[in-house]
Amino acid sequence: MPVSNKITLLKNKKASFFRFQKIGKKYLIINIIGNFLFLTPKEFNNFISGTIREDSKLYQTLKEKGFLKDSMDSLVETIIKYRRKHDFLYTGPSLHIIVISLNCNYRCVYCQASSRYYKDKGRKKFDMDRATAKKVVNTIFESPAKSLTIEFQGGEPLINWPMVKFIIEYAEELNKKAHKDLLFTMVSNLSLMTDEIFAYCRKHQVALTTSLDGPEFLHNLNRPYPEVNSYQATTEWIKKIKADEKKHPRDVYYLNALLTVSRNSLKYPREIIDEYLKYGFTGIHLRSLSRLGVSQKNYATIGYSEKEFFNFWKQSVDYILELNQKKIFFYERGIAIILRKLFTPYDANFMDLRSPCGAGIGQLLYNYDGKVYTCDEARMLGNDTFLLGNVKRNDYTQLMTSSKLQAVCGSSLLENTECDNCVYAPYCGVCPVSNYALYGTLWAPQINTFWCQFHKDMFEYIFTKLQNPKIENIFKIWIGVKPLKGFKNIPSKTKK
Repeated sequence: MPVSNKITLLKNKKASFFRFQKIGKKYLIINIIGNFLFLTPKEFNNFISGTIREDSKLYQTLKEKGFLKDSMDSLVETIIKYRRKHDFLYTGPSLHIIVISLNCNYRCVYCQASSRYYKDKGRKKFDMDRATAKKVVNTIFESPAKSLTIEFQGGEPLINWPMVKFIIEYAEELNKKAHKDLLFTMVSNLSLMTDEIFAYCRKHQVALTTSLDGPEFLHNLNRPYPEVNSYQATTEWIKKIKADEKKHPRDVYYLNALLTVSRNSLKYPREIIDEYLKYGFTGIHLRSLSRLGVSQKNYATIGYSEKEFFNFWKQSVDYILELNQKKIFFYERGIAIILRKLFTPYDANFMDLRSPCGAGIGQLLYNYDGKVYTCDEARMLGNDTFLLGNVKRNDYTQLMTSSKLQAVCGSSLLENTECDNCVYAPYCGVCPVSNYALYGTLWAPQINTFWCQFHKDMFEYIFTKLQNPKIENIFKIWIGVKPLKGFKNIPSKTKK
């Protein structure tokens, strides 16, 4: 039977709504709750024509995965699973990003935050003050979310360390009554870290994230520090913190690293991953450039096409899979996010890959001056297009009922857009802020964007690899669906 995307081909009246695409020699079918199945051409034709025997194993598999609605119970089960996958719609913003200072001592070539150099005149006006910090924390605790993550960003947050301490201690005090699941994280280049600050972070269980762009020459090229060697300044503390992790293993990791891929990085996929392994990291997020702030201004020299980036990404992941086959545990975080959507009952809580996206309803950003934006990207535009209000004048209810927030939610829904026709829609999302920055509209033609092209390539790569049982097993180990055994570098938190 010839196959096309026309729904008129579907003669099976018991079939639930699904999308499909041929990958390799098989058909990939995906339903609205994100369950997927590979079918041979014959199985696929039998499925859409309704000729699969009810006593067959394939029929039972289709039923269990929600591709057949042969009873009221199966419909109810699908509804429950769909609601569980979209539970984030009812929790309120759980991620609260605070720009504690816009000042920074680094001059990164791809800085999307447009940070101010910390030795420039008038720099103090870009530091958050105590009165503003207190109002920010009060606003955060108005969120109905049971779990709250307060993330300190910049600039470089250690430049305004006294205010970081104040927020942590004030939030902990409020939480004695609120009883939230409270977590602190800080994104820092670590160059201003001290023994005293690190001891404080460990005592208050502050999860630390730094940037590591690869070998020394590459890191320094992407992330120059005018006064000293930026690679050495960062890695000295990576080594100290990693050594401390070995002495005090626990479930909460307190150091992760982020990679930002510039044109300078494209030739060194293996070298970058080896650098992460060298410092004891067991994962990496292969992130493309964000075309905001300084990054957009420099894009002609540091940017690349989607195909160039995907080629780098593919080489990197192929190497990562080679390492796993040699029993060296290492994972790619972007893939792990997708795998959690595929193999676990809940959404992975990654704000960019949701419909609607997490802007406003999953995260809020509080700028150093008290302004509240829908998300981290929104404050990077350099204007107030996505400004919801200010903690000095607006309460939580006023922020959350802003017409701008409603517009962002509406424009990030995949339903009734061209994305709705894509087989990967249950796992994807759009960023209205990036669309506005690049195209001047919230409703950009997604199919033409770097974001869309890359994620289609990434999804196809993942589903191609999932047809290999050995790779599927590795993928499941990455997200804890299968046990982590026999690896040479098992993370300490798994040794129980």
